[in-house]
Amino acid sequence: MLSEREADPRRAILASVKRPSRYTGGEWGSGPAKSPDSNTVRVCYAFPDVYEVGMSYLGYQILYGLTKALPFADAERVYTPWPDMEEALRSSGTKLWALESRRSVSEFDVVGFTLQYELSYTNILTILDLAGIPFRSENRKEGDPIVIAGGPGALAPEPMSPFIDAFCIGDGEVLVPEVLKAIHELKGRSRDEKIRALSKIEGVYVPLIKPDKPVMRRIVEDLDSAFYNRDLIVPNTGIVHDRIAVQVFKGCTRGCRFCQAGMIDRPVRERTAESVASQVEELLHKTGWEEIGLLSLATCDWSEMGEILKRFGPLLKNNQIKLSLPSLRVDAFSVNLAAELESIRKGGLTFAPEAGTQRLRNVINKGVSDEDIESALEATFSHGWDRVKLYFMMGLPTEKDEDLAGIHEICNKAVSIAKRHKRRGDVSVSLAGFVPKAHTPFQWEAQLDRHTLRERGRWVKNNIRNRKVTISYHEPEQTYIEGVFARGDARLADAVEEAWKRGERFDGWSEFFNFERWMQVFDDLGIDPDTYACRERCLDEILPWDHIDSGVSKQFLLRERERALTGDVTRDCRDGCNACGWQGRTAVKGCSDA
Repeated sequence: MLSEREADPRRAILASVKRPSRYTGGEWGSGPAKSPDSNTVRVCYAFPDVYEVGMSYLGYQILYGLTKALPFADAERVYTPWPDMEEALRSSGTKLWALESRRSVSEFDVVGFTLQYELSYTNILTILDLAGIPFRSENRKEGDPIVIAGGPGALAPEPMSPFIDAFCIGDGEVLVPEVLKAIHELKGRSRDEKIRALSKIEGVYVPLIKPDKPVMRRIVEDLDSAFYNRDLIVPNTGIVHDRIAVQVFKGCTRGCRFCQAGMIDRPVRERTAESVASQVEELLHKTGWEEIGLLSLATCDWSEMGEILKRFGPLLKNNQIKLSLPSLRVDAFSVNLAAELESIRKGGLTFAPEAGTQRLRNVINKGVSDEDIESALEATFSHGWDRVKLYFMMGLPTEKDEDLAGIHEICNKAVSIAKRHKRRGDVSVSLAGFVPKAHTPFQWEAQLDRHTLRERGRWVKNNIRNRKVTISYHEPEQTYIEGVFARGDARLADAVEEAWKRGERFDGWSEFFNFERWMQVFDDLGIDPDTYACRERCLDEILPWDHIDSGVSKQFLLRERERALTGDVTRDCRDGCNACGWQGRTAVKGCSDA
């Protein structure tokens, strides 16, 4: 007679797929699930991408630990199954399970998604379908989980609004305890009562209950007192970013006009060096990782960087621990800082000038001069690196031919500087199409059509005359679909569902993305995608995200748009308040009394 373990059909499923470690759980630092209790709010955090990507996302690690720390809640995880796993689940009639308890995802009280990237939206439907949860909120019944979502996409939620019961607008460290407490207090009550209770929480948007005022984004005001996970999950298999990750500050002071993250994640809130050091030392001891990543939108802007390097110096040297800075500024200071940390001269450094000329960098308020770029390249090759990677965008507002030609000039300068320092001087350039995003000064601008994007990418690539320079550009079709959903409304939910039914999965992965299928779906549904992506909005137009208050006022965005069109640069927030809308609305230093 077979034991219960031997008879489990999931064993045969795991034996039939690639990388079964994606679906087994049991990692160091995970679980176990709490003992069954009818009063416990059971949450399954569902990441809309494959395990290797989701496990690299610090936000889920934080929410997982935070939820487990609540006396009335428990957390488990699930990631989007790779196509071979999806097929195995369907052919065997097995529901998608959570990693910790192997309980079906449909048995949880709450299923929580993050909306990190528009091209992951179809993956949300994959998880819901494999769990047996109805797609649409209006079709869910008693016993179905409450489906919540957060992340950047929650600030422009309408394309996914029919599928989500409640959106959390802002920092999960603040919102998740309040949301789960409300559900816990209504245990045994109707699903409708719970959702109505969520709609009364500041920072929660319930699509089925239209708010009478804009939903205000909630923030953690003091990072040192905010929750952090002292037991990070250590993966059993390789992931994209396999390291200890600590967020040293939230927000950004630079005000790049194209950057949604920098605009919406305001104001800047820093951790002290003492707090970061305490986290790192504890996590090194518990996890065995040998690399530390200090994370933020611009890590080199952290005011405590000098202090943390003093504290980490002996630790790094004596234990052969590597400290990485994922976001370097385009200046010599950042390069010199990286040189202090880099013990082995392998690989190269990455910079993002974004635009090829000073004029266009002023338009986007990048805050990087030609001199900054040259000094960063000088420092890179003088310190012994052989390679640099440069990120640029195409299709930025007011872009001209000379701006694209400026990319060539920067590349040639890099090769010339490398030669002077007797370095190999390989330059890798990545070109991406610009996508206007909600809650930015460019939210009203038209996105460049995909044909023109492709022509510009080919022009830049074909006119490179230096063999040391290689140029690649993102597929304009993916950029186009991202643009459609970045500023979309609820009508697009039908397109998401129909594209999923026709086989669309993992749209952010080029090997799965099918542009023709998307365009056929739009055509069949009578949707003009150009209306969303390539149309310039009127300045007085009601936008699909106007009911979401990011904290940054529309007046500020309009002012920044005007300054962009005239090429005026706005100062760094650290040099004085620019009246973005947060002043007086928070106790955060610099904003409370601005």
